[in-house]
Amino acid sequence: MSSITDHTGSGNYSIKSWETMHRFILDMGIVPFFHNPIPGFSIEEHTAPEFWFTEESLGPWDWKIECVQSGDIAYGKFLWGGKAAFATVDVYRELMNWRRSQAKYRPTKEQQAVLDFMEENGSISITEVRKILNVKKGPADAMMAKLQMQTRVVTGDITRVYRGEDLHYSGWQRCSFCSPEALFDQADFPFPGFQPRTMKSDLTPSESLEFLKDKVRSIAGDVPDKLLEKLL
Repeated sequence: MSSITDHTGSGNYSIKSWETMHRFILDMGIVPFFHNPIPGFSIEEHTAPEFWFTEESLGPWDWKIECVQSGDIAYGKFLWGGKAAFATVDVYRELMNWRRSQAKYRPTKEQQAVLDFMEENGSISITEVRKILNVKKGPADAMMAKLQMQTRVVTGDITRVYRGEDLHYSGWQRCSFCSPEALFDQADFPFPGFQPRTMKSDLTPSESLEFLKDKVRSIAGDVPDKLLEKLL
């Protein structure tokens, strides 16, 4: 079977800190954040219960910040039709290669306006999306979710928001978005250890899709094709 068999029931949880979460994502290659139709195939199911949204710890919800800031992981709503997930650069590149070849994942005129702003400015926030489209937060969030499914946008950075007189942090976060190419191909101010990587795949789109299916099956076992299609 796979590397995900050490979860729930045995008590041998893989994720107990941001470092173990980061390593888990690197080992998996691609993994949804939350429980989903593929048993054991999520960050949630591999996190020790005492770290999953308790009063004492925000767990993976908070640890994802360090994972994103590591510079070698893509995070966004790009699996299961728009659910949060993580992927290493080499695996995300194949997802991007396949998705962008599909007509249904081409941006609309409104979406292109957001992408144009993002390209010109390097990144974009939900507040800026709302201003560009003159919409409320809900439609702006939905727009960005669709662009993440198109693999044209990933989470560029996440910062913690501290509130109240005591500057209390309760899990509220603010994020910015950018293109995968801007995040992984280049950096205006490369941070220590930054390694630029090309987001251009050597595979055809159909080969990339088969690569992704094989990758998930290598992790989760014999997953039916219909389920893989829903996932990817």
